[in-house]
Amino acid sequence: MKKLLCTLLALSMLLGPAEGPSADPAPAVSTPAQPEDGSASFTDSVGRTVEVPAEITSVAVSGPLAQMVIFALCPDKLVGIADEWDASAEQYLATEYYNLPLLGQLYGGKGELNLETLLGSGAQVVIDVGEPKDTIVEDLDALQEQTGIPFVHVSATIETMGDAYRKLGELLGMEEEAAVIADYCDEIYNNTVSMMEAIGDNKANILYCLGDQGLNVIAQNSYHAEVIDLMTNNLAVVDSPSSKGTGNEVDMEQLMLWNPDVILFAPDSVYASVGDDPLWQSLTAIQNGSYYEAPMGPYNWMGFPPSVQRYLGMLWMAKLLYPDAADYDLQAEVTEYFDLFYHCALTGEQYEALMANSIGKQ
Repeated sequence: MKKLLCTLLALSMLLGPAEGPSADPAPAVSTPAQPEDGSASFTDSVGRTVEVPAEITSVAVSGPLAQMVIFALCPDKLVGIADEWDASAEQYLATEYYNLPLLGQLYGGKGELNLETLLGSGAQVVIDVGEPKDTIVEDLDALQEQTGIPFVHVSATIETMGDAYRKLGELLGMEEEAAVIADYCDEIYNNTVSMMEAIGDNKANILYCLGDQGLNVIAQNSYHAEVIDLMTNNLAVVDSPSSKGTGNEVDMEQLMLWNPDVILFAPDSVYASVGDDPLWQSLTAIQNGSYYEAPMGPYNWMGFPPSVQRYLGMLWMAKLLYPDAADYDLQAEVTEYFDLFYHCALTGEQYEALMANSIGKQ
């Protein structure tokens, strides 16, 4: 972050002062915008009161997690994307969205935030969504001061995504549109919780394996394991659960000790080869054919990054692991999701391709 701010300071000296909203104190969130300067106050999820334009028409995002969340609500407001869409996205997204400028990411990822592109993008606000970093307040305050662009954080977990959308609706003046998505998230989550309460102690014993050798696991109690922990008996118990999407590295001996009944493999892992591998065949799940590949398109449905597509993962996992309890048509549910979150009319052929390795062995 220090390197980022130094670069930004140098750019600001070259480009001159950036235009941005007034820094004067503003009223509470519920107070209407100030008519004299067209601004309003917004209090974000980490308690920062930020002055933003009363009418926001251009938005930048801090990372791919925010990108997915905001895309569902207001794709036409995005001035760029934080991370390139997966190649599979081209068949689902309209061309104007697929080809948006690349801005980079605030935290980690494949590249730092491109400050020059951001300053020239016309963004009226930069939105960060997800789990707040320990330094989030200092980071966003510093970036906002240097750029003159408001930066806001909206916290979101799998349980609170509905509330996150309502807060975004407040920020963007899209309360009604956000309420539709928020209610959807609440319904899927609450239905899943109720189903799992009914299942009780009969949860499936699983592992989620990833990496080019399949020897990384998403450990119990990690941020990336929210859905796995909710819906299964996640056998991957380790001393220090990794907060990274790459999970915790283990070895085959440890997998044999856990010996899950079901294994879910990440889309870029070893699903295709384990059936013929004598070492993997020593595991009960592989012997019984109870292993599956997480659907991928345009993102990994299991949540890498851990964004709103995890609701697709919840729908899929419930139907896969508890078909008697998951009393719904999965294709209809997935089609509804793609319409609501990707603005895409999913075809039957596309659905079958998404499910090719995710429901049963061919």
